[in-house]
Amino acid sequence: MSEYTAPLREMRFVLDAVAGIEALSELTEFEDLSSDLIDAILGEAGRFTANELAPLNHSGDKAGTRLENGVVSTPEGFKEAYAKFIEGGWGGVPFDPDYGGQGLPRAVGTAVNEMVATSNLSFSLCPMLTHGAVDLLVHHGSEEQKRTYLAKLISGEWSGTMNLTEPHAGSDVGALNSRAEPAGDHYRIKGTKIFITWGEHDMADNIIHMVLARTPDSPPGTKGISCFIVPKFLVNPDGSLGRRNDLRCVSLEHKLGINASPTAIMSFGESEGAIGYLIGEENEGMRCMFTMMNMARLDVGLEGIAIAERAFQQALAYARERVQGRPVDGSSEDAVPIVQHPDVRHMLMTMKAHTEATRALAYFTAVHLDIAERHPDEDRRRRSRGLVDLLTPVVKAWSTDVGVDVASIGIQVHGGMGFIEETGAAQHYRDARIAPIYEGTNGIQALDLVGRKLTFDGGSHIRGLLDDMRATADRLGTASNGLSGVADRLTAAVDGLAAATDWMIETRTSGNANEWAAGATDYQRMLGATTGGYLMARAAMAAERDLSNGGRDDAFLAAKITTARFYADHILPRAAALLGPVTRGSELLFAIDPEHMTH
Repeated sequence: MSEYTAPLREMRFVLDAVAGIEALSELTEFEDLSSDLIDAILGEAGRFTANELAPLNHSGDKAGTRLENGVVSTPEGFKEAYAKFIEGGWGGVPFDPDYGGQGLPRAVGTAVNEMVATSNLSFSLCPMLTHGAVDLLVHHGSEEQKRTYLAKLISGEWSGTMNLTEPHAGSDVGALNSRAEPAGDHYRIKGTKIFITWGEHDMADNIIHMVLARTPDSPPGTKGISCFIVPKFLVNPDGSLGRRNDLRCVSLEHKLGINASPTAIMSFGESEGAIGYLIGEENEGMRCMFTMMNMARLDVGLEGIAIAERAFQQALAYARERVQGRPVDGSSEDAVPIVQHPDVRHMLMTMKAHTEATRALAYFTAVHLDIAERHPDEDRRRRSRGLVDLLTPVVKAWSTDVGVDVASIGIQVHGGMGFIEETGAAQHYRDARIAPIYEGTNGIQALDLVGRKLTFDGGSHIRGLLDDMRATADRLGTASNGLSGVADRLTAAVDGLAAATDWMIETRTSGNANEWAAGATDYQRMLGATTGGYLMARAAMAAERDLSNGGRDDAFLAAKITTARFYADHILPRAAALLGPVTRGSELLFAIDPEHMTH
């Protein structure tokens, strides 16, 4: 397996030239944010992840986690690396300094989180879920709950989990039946939760479970769900740890990938009932949990980008070294490194272009999330919030689909060796495959996008995004370095997306849900790929501007332009071609009775 090197130059370029992080300097909280500070943070994160986390990725996959007598042991080196993670303050980058956070933009935290995930995806899932628990408490916890839990969660001394799924209730959360009985100032929780990532482990002093359950006489479905804090160890009034709560890990799942991440089956209340504390009001659990889930969806999107980056780095390193076959153009009688073959080069460019496009989308969304949370102008906050809501399911779904595709291409670049575990290419593919399922499958993300987000404020947010795309294409039309061709491809893709959007909104508001639902996933991919092309075009224009101004690192800037051209020529036409599948409706999906589908 190749070593990991954080793409710091690429990250800074995307933050500055594509995502527009300079806009955050307008915000009071970030007025002291300097380029030097961002460089220092990202540089140190790059060193930490490359030196401490990346070397544990392959060994952790091979060793896995162990459950013995209710105790989960992580692979060798994980506890020590986690202690250094805490010491470095890496869990608190975007959080409130009043609780020990660093108070930096989420956009900076997004870049840091990408490096953690790229270096070691299994490890990254622990702080990822902890970050979600922090967001849940910040938005919905009482002042006492914040005082009790936030500082330890932000530091990473305690970790957090999300407990939704039950054996009979997966995506249909409303079917869960875990119970919460009132008992004075707390509740007694009883039930079984499955697929609980990092539900039990040996790296943190305490594990704070966010658990969905029903109180007595609650209404059916999602309207009757409440959310509870259920700590592994109860917390004394002075903040010290008390006795063990009535919960335990009864089993660990044997999975396709992310083997160093314990996926637990958790049993709550086998004796007197696990003590839990209500967050917010009874029957408001889904509102609370959606805060955690939405942040997790952005972080899961990063997992797709992370795997794509790691798979690309490894495939490129292998292609440079592997000597096989003479050049097809006859330029040499000797065998050459496979990176010189057109098909391999096409695969590598596809990996590179997709990785850069998904990263641009994630960072762009993160900057707008900072604006939505902190900008003093209400209208500016509203517009950015609308854009974040629109793009969150796209970041999650499109990026994770890309992660799987890029990891698969990475195996192909390796040829037969890619199918051999020792190279590490197979691990990337196995690890990537869970991300399109996590935090609501990508099909559910598509239904959320079309069924809810697309028509917010009468569709003004998608219309505004389409207008920005067209304006970018117009500016490109007069550019040099072949960017006028990018303008043509982008315009065609935007025209197709606009037509698909009109059809979706009209069909969404006029009747049969099967009609729009049938094309929702293809629409989501179309929106992701076209937005990616729009952001790649912005990157190309910025690179051209820097080159004309004598910018440093000419090779990097020239590569940005070339990659944008490749994306426009080879990926954007596929996005435009999705207009047909998006608008075909559901007739053929239901034309064959399921009993007659077999051959």
